[in-house]
Amino acid sequence: MGEPAIVIENMSMMFNLNKEKVDNLKEYFIKLVTHKLHFTEFWALRNINLTVEKGDRVGILGLNGAGKSTLLKVIAGVMKPTEGTVKTKGVIAPMLELGAGFDLNYSGKENIYLYGATMGYSRKYIDEKYDEIVEFSELKDFIDVPVKNYSSGMKARLGFAIASAVDPDILILDEVLSVGDAKFRKKSENKIRSMFDKGITVLFVSHSTSQVLNICNKAIILEHGEIIAQGSAEEICRQYDEIVNSGKGK
Repeated sequence: MGEPAIVIENMSMMFNLNKEKVDNLKEYFIKLVTHKLHFTEFWALRNINLTVEKGDRVGILGLNGAGKSTLLKVIAGVMKPTEGTVKTKGVIAPMLELGAGFDLNYSGKENIYLYGATMGYSRKYIDEKYDEIVEFSELKDFIDVPVKNYSSGMKARLGFAIASAVDPDILILDEVLSVGDAKFRKKSENKIRSMFDKGITVLFVSHSTSQVLNICNKAIILEHGEIIAQGSAEEICRQYDEIVNSGKGK
C-alpha cells in the first residue's frame, strides 16, 4: 500500500430542498414556527468510502445527478459533508467551474494574483509564474481588461492557466478538458499529462470513458450518490459502458 492522499470515510451529503416558495423572511419564520414549512431531504451522496493513494489518477463516472460534482466540491473543501470525514494531504488545485472564483470587476492580471492567493500561494511565487500563466492562457492582449468583459471561454482559459501553473499535490478536474477550442483542449490535455509525470494525484470527472481510459489508472461509478463500483480504469469503464448501453442508468 502506498501513502493515501485522500481518505473518505462514511461520508454523506444532504441538502434541504424547500418545497414551497416563501416570499419574505417574516412569512418564512411564521411558517417555520407553525411547522408549515416543508423541506425535502435530498441526499446527494450516501456512505461514501474511498481511499485514493498518492499518485493515483481516479476517474469518476456517472450519469447526470449522480453526485459527481458534489463529491469533488466536498473533497476540495468547498462544501462540508453532513456526515463522515474527508481527509486530504497536500495542496489541492480544484479545477471546478473554471474561473468561477474570479472577481468580475478586476482585470485578468489582478485576478491571477487573487486566484493564486486563494490557493495559498505567495505574491512572489505568482510573480515567478505570471508570464507563463499569461502565455498559456493566450490572453496577453486582454490581461488588463476587467474579467466581466471576458467570454466564458476566456475565463475558463485563464482559470485553467492559473490552476495548472502551480504545483499541486492533488488535482481535481471537472469536465475541464472541454474548455476552449480544439487547439486549446489539446494544449490543456498535454499540460495535465505533464503534471502527471510529477506523480500528482488526480480526480477526474467525465462522461467519456475514452477520456478516463486516456488519463486514469483507476475509476469509480457513482449512481444516485452511492459508489456502485470501483477498480481499475479498464474494468470500470467497461462496466460503465454496459450500464449506459443497456439504458439501466436512466
